[in-house]
Amino acid sequence: MTLQTIPDDAALRDLARISRGGNAPGLARQFAKLGGCLNPVRLEGTRLDVDGPTGEVLRAFSSHDTAAGCVLVRCGNRRTSRCPACAETYRRDTYHLISAGLAGGKSVPDTVTTHPRVFATFTAPSFGPVHNRPTNGHPCRCGLRHRTDEPTLGTPLDPDSYDYTAAVLWNAHAGKLWARFTTLLRRVIAAELGLTRKEFERSARVSFAKVAEFQKRGAVHFHAVIRIDGPNREMVDPPPAWATVELLDAAVRVAVLRTRVPGFENLAGGLPAHFVWGRQVDVRPIRTRAFDGGSPLTDRAVAAYIAKYATKGGEAVLGTLDRRIHLLAELAAHEMTDHARRLVRTAWKLGARSELADLGLRRWAHMLGFRGHFSTKSRRYSTTLGALRDARTAWCDAKNRAAAQAAGAFVPDPDTTLVVASWTYVGSGLGAGESWLARSATPDPATAREALADLRAQEGEAA
Repeated sequence: MTLQTIPDDAALRDLARISRGGNAPGLARQFAKLGGCLNPVRLEGTRLDVDGPTGEVLRAFSSHDTAAGCVLVRCGNRRTSRCPACAETYRRDTYHLISAGLAGGKSVPDTVTTHPRVFATFTAPSFGPVHNRPTNGHPCRCGLRHRTDEPTLGTPLDPDSYDYTAAVLWNAHAGKLWARFTTLLRRVIAAELGLTRKEFERSARVSFAKVAEFQKRGAVHFHAVIRIDGPNREMVDPPPAWATVELLDAAVRVAVLRTRVPGFENLAGGLPAHFVWGRQVDVRPIRTRAFDGGSPLTDRAVAAYIAKYATKGGEAVLGTLDRRIHLLAELAAHEMTDHARRLVRTAWKLGARSELADLGLRRWAHMLGFRGHFSTKSRRYSTTLGALRDARTAWCDAKNRAAAQAAGAFVPDPDTTLVVASWTYVGSGLGAGESWLARSATPDPATAREALADLRAQEGEAA
């Protein structure tokens, strides 16, 4: 255990209480099993291991027997701002999910590297000029050359003329735009080949995985891996001979131009009549790992890039909120830029309009109106996050069983033992003293290297 900080007064009082109860060592062991999660879910209940053939209770466990008086379970939050440890697990899982669809593994054959694949970025349209760093080397429209870390980047040149309403509503419809695009993409490819929709479905399938990212101006854009596969619905099989990267590249660009989602043409109040993608669409072919020395856009680089953004929300770019608000007055307690504050306020005010009730904008005001998932994939792109979690759990269970057997402890037979459990949610998070203990339960470098070796072995087992 490594003690990292001096506890404050509240933590000292809580630690004194824990010490009087003699629970500190047991708590430290519970916290160590959380893998660094500092906002665990607290559960109360019991578990019985019952012998199936005889009905004999082989082992009984109650949460009240633990040092914390409850079972602590990792929160599993994907946001780095909420729980860095759980977000890192989510990032690694997302990396393996994306990588499997590019290089094979985890039920995906390695022949997938021969399929046509592109990495595409989809942006929002303009809602008004903002401070930026033009790629052509010219100064910003304001006449200055901004540094990369300047807080003014992405903020409007003239906030009063910036279309905050359109910006929030575009975020709210971004998911629909993506769904419409994927449908049009299949139709564009089929039309290019002179096939009907059903003929295309019998000969090929379009697979994808995407992640959402907030730009500095507060608009969502998407990064996506798009791939052409064979028609088999049960596995990833080779695409037909006509499938090429050039065809996929051109089809993506055409589908982007044709994608349009109806807005509020018949409603008053300056609401957008429709929603479209922005003009800046980047489509690039993905090379294999064999091109590491000659091309920066390899499958490994793409997987790492997408996974990085799977754990970030608007709070990482704009300094906005990472959780919902229930009253607009709550904004006064948060530090954020005027631009971010106006976006949240606009979403909140639009949420009061009856014609926009189905968008739930007040519920998603902290997300600047965006209601979609940060990472999604088509069914047969690769494995699933659930399958990766199940593989990790199975590996950990096997390791724990082996350790228990080596120590001479009782280990029930999983084939004949019935588990009867009942758990109740009683809260989440840790007290001040518990939080200090949890942060102090950081493995030393030697333990960290051992944990890394275990992780790599686990990933090999999962593959």
